[in-house]
Amino acid sequence: MLVTRHEAVTGRKPFGIGAGIVGICLIVGVQALGGLGRELWAQLTIVAATICYAGAAIFGKSFKGLDPIMPAAGSMICGAAVLIPASLTAEQPWTLAPSTESILALLALTVFSTALTFVIYFRLVQTLGSVGTTAQAYLRVPIGVAIGIVFLGESLSSTGLIGYASLRVWPR
Repeated sequence: MLVTRHEAVTGRKPFGIGAGIVGICLIVGVQALGGLGRELWAQLTIVAATICYAGAAIFGKSFKGLDPIMPAAGSMICGAAVLIPASLTAEQPWTLAPSTESILALLALTVFSTALTFVIYFRLVQTLGSVGTTAQAYLRVPIGVAIGIVFLGESLSSTGLIGYASLRVWPR
């Protein structure tokens, strides 16, 4: 809202963003702050990644009018231009002998979890805007916690329950 003016700011958006942040903090819990500052570089990297993610959604609006396949392909090509030389240097892939299952998994991740997802992402940025598109990030924590409860036997605190309830106010 403060950086760009490309989306109308209604009263519901800031309220929904605030409720989402409060909900995530309640779900994660205060104990997560116990290690604050101990692994400073890792924590700063997470903050930088968050800022980059927000910047990508804002920058993605500049591709308005393009077929979503174009910015998706550009993102994939730029990523490959950076990662292929790095992987050749660090991993020396010619020394590996991947299994057929590994190669098929790599292809599935490349096509469905990356390329197709980028096309959908840029389409959503065009139709929903940057705030609406990035709102899905609020779902990662509660889904991760729910998976931990169902499959790992973890428990949810009372503040976590309040956090789940606060996520229900996100404007649709």
